[in-house]
Amino acid sequence: MVRASRNSTNLECAHAKRSMSAITFTARLVIATQAALCCTTIFSPAFSAQSATAGTAAPLELKRPASVRPWQRYKVDSQGSSWPQTRWSNFSNLANAGVSPPAHAAPAFNLPVEGDAERGRTLAYDRARGGSCVVCHVMGKTTPAQPGNVGPDLSTVGATRDDQSLFNYVYDPRIYNANSIMPPWGAYGVYRLDEVRDIVAFLKTLKEPYAIADKTENPNTRPAPVESRDNLDPTENPAMFGLDSGREVFMRKGANGKSCASCHAAPETAFKTWAARMPRYEPRLQRVLGVEEFITRHGRATTADEMLMQSNDNIAMSIYLHNLANGAAISPELSGAGARAALANGQSLMKRKVGQLNMACVDCHTRERHANKWVRGQYLVESKGTTAHFPTWRTSRGDIWDIRKRFQWCNVSVRADELPPDAKQYGDIELALAALNKGEKINSPGIRH
Repeated sequence: MVRASRNSTNLECAHAKRSMSAITFTARLVIATQAALCCTTIFSPAFSAQSATAGTAAPLELKRPASVRPWQRYKVDSQGSSWPQTRWSNFSNLANAGVSPPAHAAPAFNLPVEGDAERGRTLAYDRARGGSCVVCHVMGKTTPAQPGNVGPDLSTVGATRDDQSLFNYVYDPRIYNANSIMPPWGAYGVYRLDEVRDIVAFLKTLKEPYAIADKTENPNTRPAPVESRDNLDPTENPAMFGLDSGREVFMRKGANGKSCASCHAAPETAFKTWAARMPRYEPRLQRVLGVEEFITRHGRATTADEMLMQSNDNIAMSIYLHNLANGAAISPELSGAGARAALANGQSLMKRKVGQLNMACVDCHTRERHANKWVRGQYLVESKGTTAHFPTWRTSRGDIWDIRKRFQWCNVSVRADELPPDAKQYGDIELALAALNKGEKINSPGIRH
């Protein structure tokens, strides 16, 4: 059940059996040296990346990208769930700040605002247009099922706000609140000006309080979801089949005849805490290295295997290595200057507004903003508690995702162009999340909706 949507390359020819007699004495010496280093450095519990030198650190291939190039967005997940294909280069993303237009006043409009209220209601409830207003708001007696509560109840907004403020809020709420989670619907072109007028005409009709009687429908009384499935039961969690695949990859000989087991004969001991201490800052790359990128680069340097990030083999190995660390407390190394700089940058990136919907990580995943609230039928969780279960089976997508693919989906969900999984920015955010989740126990593979 390991994800089959992206294979990095066909390696069958490269992995054909080779005679060791054809390898020169020098090449044999290099392989032996790499194997010895592999066995005695990073996988040792006592290993410190910050104190390591290039001569003693675990062998890594350092020159090539660790993921597919040129990067292209997924079209579908392994079970056919689609990804949007629109490009949003006119808006900021995690690699390019300052691209999105700043807040600006709405173009001149006539008062009172006149429009088609019925058409405005259709637009406000249309999930294909930015998610719809009911993602965040209760909107009177015609409110569709499962409204959210990130924004205020708008059931009486037509009796409390004048036309100008309503138009400005829909066009660009940053006029009033620079940190608003509400997208600049008009300013960023999600709705045309005539559509903004129609939405305002609908809002003007909302003048009576409305209470949703059903406590499971009312977002203010709807209980938070509780994950009760046993994530380590293969009858519950298809990602557990990835664990078997990862074990096979660990034992499989690479192109040079070596396997992971050639150096690590007792992986249950060698990797008992390793994944819990990742990601880490890697001085040779001058950026943060996560488990999945380590698998790619270390595999190239030791077994000559090619396991690009988010390929089947890479995901399977990540599941296997994380599973070996189950029960270990997350404890990233944060003492070095490089790690501290990466941590600070990751924290800053989590505050950056990106995409056509103009949202930041902290908008949805901090208690100070909107965590522990509903967006339609989805519950926004705090950042703490979100990393220990990766890689995880996404039931809503029918796929196994590593944490970097989760970052990519978050970007696309707010209509920001995603980055390749080995992007420096994702590494810094992963380190920042590891710091927030310090002490949480690894429990992988996970299962989440």
